[in-house]
Parts: sequence; C-alpha cells; structure tokens
Amino acid sequence: MPTGAVRRRNAASLDSVHRGNQHRSASNNGPPSAPGPLRAPGHEEIRHVRTDPPPHRDPRLPLPVRVDDLLARLTPEERIAMLHQFAPAVPRLGLAAFRTGQEALHGVAWMGPATVFPQAVGLGATWNPELLRRVGEAVGTEIRAMRRRDPRVGLNVWAPTVNLLRDPRWGRNEEGYSEDPALTAALATAYTRGLRGDHPRYWRTAPVLKHWLAHNNETGRDTSSSSVPPRVLHEYDLAAFRDPVRAGAVAGVMPAYNLVNGRPNHLSPYLREQLRGWTEQDLVVCSDAGAPSNLAGSQGYFATHEEATAAALLAGVDSFTDHDQDSSAVTERLRGALERGLIDAADVDTAVRRLLAMRFVLGEFDPELDPYAATGPEGFDSPAHRALALEAAEQAVVLLKNDGLLPLRLPLPPAGSGSEAGAGAGT
Repeated sequence: MPTGAVRRRNAASLDSVHRGNQHRSASNNGPPSAPGPLRAPGHEEIRHVRTDPPPHRDPRLPLPVRVDDLLARLTPEERIAMLHQFAPAVPRLGLAAFRTGQEALHGVAWMGPATVFPQAVGLGATWNPELLRRVGEAVGTEIRAMRRRDPRVGLNVWAPTVNLLRDPRWGRNEEGYSEDPALTAALATAYTRGLRGDHPRYWRTAPVLKHWLAHNNETGRDTSSSSVPPRVLHEYDLAAFRDPVRAGAVAGVMPAYNLVNGRPNHLSPYLREQLRGWTEQDLVVCSDAGAPSNLAGSQGYFATHEEATAAALLAGVDSFTDHDQDSSAVTERLRGALERGLIDAADVDTAVRRLLAMRFVLGEFDPELDPYAATGPEGFDSPAHRALALEAAEQAVVLLKNDGLLPLRLPLPPAGSGSEAGAGAGT
C-alpha cells in the first residue's frame, strides 16, 4: 500500500476535545451546585460537602459510564501516554502505572521463580481441555500472588499462542498446541477460561491470544508475506482464534510481525472485519515488540513513523509495544500524526476506552470488590500447583508404537513425497 493511502483528515484539537469533555462531565456527571453557606451569629460559615465518589469510582454504575467519566478527566497528553505498553501513573486521579504484557505461556515468565508447566506443545498432547483450564487457573493465581509482592507483574497476559503448527521447520512450534484448529481452539478456550476466572464481573487476568495471523515463517519473520487463500484463512487460521474470543474469556489479540497476502498483520483488515465482529466486548489489540516501528523500518511499508503509527491505530491497534519502557518515541509519533491530520482525537479516545475498560474489569478501581485482589503467597508455587504440573507432564507423554514402520525399507521414496511434502501449503 502506498504511503499516501494512510487516511488523512482534519485533526480535531485534543485540547478542545478535552475542554469539551470537561464541560460535559461537569454538567452531566459532576455534583450539583452546592447550597449556599449556613451562617450562625459569631460562627464561621458551614458548607455542605459532597462525599459521593466520582462516577468512575462508583461500582454501581455501568462500565461504559465509568469509562467515559474517567476518559473525560484525562488530559490530551495523558491519553496519548496511555497508548504505550508502559502507561504512566496519573497521581491527580489516583491512577497507578499500568503495563500490558505478562508472558505466561506455561507459567509466569521472567518475573522470578514460579511453577513451570509443560510447554504448550506438551499440553496440546494431553488432549484434555479440563486439565488446561486448571493449568490456566493455577498460572493466573500465581500471577495475582506475585503481583501483590511485585507490582511490576502485569495482569494483561500475553498467552496462549494459537498459531497452528503447520510447518515442522518453524522454530517456535513448542509454543503452540497443535496443527489442528479445532483442538487448538478448544485448548486455548480452556486455558484462557482458567486465566480469566469465573467471576461474572472481575477478571483474574486478561489473556491476549497471539500471534495474529498465519505466523509460521522461520526466516524473514519480520519481512516475509504468507500467501493464504480465503478458504485456508477462514477454515484454518482464523478458526483457532474464533472460538476462544466467542467464549468471552479473551481480552484481546497480538498481531504478528509477518505480512499476510502482502499486508502487514499490524494493519490487518481482519482485526475489524472478523475479530471485532465475533464479540461485543471491547477487545484490546497489543502490538508485538518493536511494532509499529517495523512498518517504517525493516518492512519499509511507510516512509515515516508517523504514517506507520497512524495506520496501525486506525487498523485497530490500541497498545504499542515499542521501544521497551521508553514511551517518548511513540508519544512523539502520535502527536506528529495528529498534527499532520493522519488521525484525530476520536481515534486516540477509542483506543484509550478499550484499555481503560480492561483495567476496570481487572478490578483496579474496585479493589474491595475484586475477589482476586487478596490472593496471597499461598497461591504461589503451592504443593497443589506442583502436583498439577506433574499431572500435566504425565498426561503429555505420548507412546509411539512401531507397527511395522521400523526399520525403514531402503531405498527411501524420492524427495518431495510423503506427509511433509505439503508442509506449509497455504502459507
């Protein structure tokens, strides 16, 4: 797609939108005018003081009302900053810092010792969704327990991987469950249900499926394009994502580095045409690490980073996992895209709303009501979790029976025949 194809429009001033939101918040959601002061002879004046919480702190209100109220209180710069993986705290509103992304493919990763379960390909070999649900519950419980000890542990979980193991040459096959979309979808649904928890309102963790879409190339994974016919796309690749999303246990997805049919996955039209049509939930789309910088870098798809960032936001990416913990490049590019008219304030607000909604269901604003907030050290590396890891390992063992296959009869068939000859077909 040529760089000029990035959508251009007249950018509304974020400052003017913010002022308008503040006015609407004050007129619609703010407290009524205080009554006049009461005076008694020889005494200081006495005023009535409203003690009701602001709407975003009131758990009795519907989620959209709370989200919109909090959004209206954020300044333009605060909204832009929320689109980076490491969103800063907003002390004046009592908002804590928030990060998207906690690896938990088969246990809590990178944050210290935790119970380790079999790799995903081993869990896939169990063919046991109920086991996967219990493993997900254990992993989610340990994330909550570790977070009480270390607030750097995130509740937005980048797991599971639902890429299908279509090609034995792919170096990340151990991260997926199976080459079969039905089995992968069933196991991913079970694992995410465990991670999410069963409370109707609050989530234990917020799972993100990865990597969207047709992500199986070993070499050139950041620049290669997977050629996927429509039938393969809908009956194979998308099918692995569809059921977990429809089950309501998924908070979002992560696009992959590669392109599909010549278009980068971070600009995938299927994010809007398919993913967001499967559910009414406000799914969060988190970019993979280094994106969307790669769109103007290694892929050379855009001439400038402002165009790349704007295009990703318009395609439906909400959180940018770019430049590690340094958000300055992302925020600068977003400001530049606004100034150039590539995006407008409403585009920023749409992404911020989704991110805030996820934080609400994780209980951040209602800690006294969040049933998972009190998870203590007893939920971490417990004997029960160790026993579950052993059970999963035992069920993952597969016995191969030699039914006349070995020893191989020589000469072997010519290269290009056999079960692997079509490996990668449709990729």
